[in-house]
Amino acid sequence: MSAPEPVVIDGPDALVAAVGSTLGVSDWLEVDQARVDLFADATGDHQWIHTDPDRAAGGPYGGTIAHGYLTLSLTNWFLPRVVEVRGFSAGVNYGVDRVRFPAAVPVGSRLRATVELLAADEVPGGLQTTMRITVECDATDRPVCVVDALSRWLV
Repeated sequence: MSAPEPVVIDGPDALVAAVGSTLGVSDWLEVDQARVDLFADATGDHQWIHTDPDRAAGGPYGGTIAHGYLTLSLTNWFLPRVVEVRGFSAGVNYGVDRVRFPAAVPVGSRLRATVELLAADEVPGGLQTTMRITVECDATDRPVCVVDALSRWLV
């Protein structure tokens, strides 16, 4: 099965018109131990719950789990697979208003994200959007990350 095509939003008027809608759902992405270990190397966070499968087997999750901030960083992988914004000279990350990690991500599980456009507000030089990205895991009943991501779209 092929991955879903991203929703295309072309220009400021279309972006404002899409406020309040669910833009789509990404395909699944497996989180394996190699990805977790690479993230640990990049950040220096080698806590055993993430990087030591033998020790983590006896821990609270029965195995290693992904870092919360790895899950958060994967929202930048999911977002362009759900929505493609056109008609601007550039789009940049501006920050986040809210981040939560309601459940852990067991290593070996799969993640996917749903993206909702909450707001598109005028700012000098363009628009600022708030997109709620809800990351779900095939091994949990609750979302594993919910983030209100802010982007600036420059005209």
